[in-house]
Amino acid sequence: MEKLLNRIHKCTECTAFLAFGPRPIVAASAASKIIIIGQAPGSVVHRTGIPWDDKSGENLRNWMGISMEDFYDAEKVAMIPMGFCYPGKGKTGDLPPRKECAPLWHSKLLDKINNDVLILLIGKYAQNYYLKKTAKKTLTETVFNFGDYLPKYFVLPHPSPRNNIWQAKNKWFVTDVLPDLKSKIQSVLN
Repeated sequence: MEKLLNRIHKCTECTAFLAFGPRPIVAASAASKIIIIGQAPGSVVHRTGIPWDDKSGENLRNWMGISMEDFYDAEKVAMIPMGFCYPGKGKTGDLPPRKECAPLWHSKLLDKINNDVLILLIGKYAQNYYLKKTAKKTLTETVFNFGDYLPKYFVLPHPSPRNNIWQAKNKWFVTDVLPDLKSKIQSVLN
């Protein structure tokens, strides 16, 4: 795993497309029990080099009911984004994750993890890639039907503060989905 992570950290596959240059952000261990597959690092994470080191990460830890110590313990939680580098800014937010990363690195990383893991698919990019035709028409429908993808996948919206409006419109997410997520996380970690 260490050799593979070193290769990923040196990756320059998309350099020509990255306004801020390559800085692959990933964390994993052969012993990881939970895998978080999100979009791509944001500008804060690009600066710090620490996965989910922003408000979205704080929200995600709260959703999971997990301590910062456990969250950043790669033997407990792996963090594998769809795009490993910050893609830059678009008109309405960050650009989509680069499409090269997942096909290039995901299967290699997943093959090195020795556990039967719970995979959190965060956002439409991760859900479309992994669920393929079983994903519903919208992210809302997919998350509403989260039980259809268990026990392997737990589907979630992106925890960005920009999605607070979505959460306000979909109160079932807080009352029905998050308690189940916290329960699953605790059972996997204990």
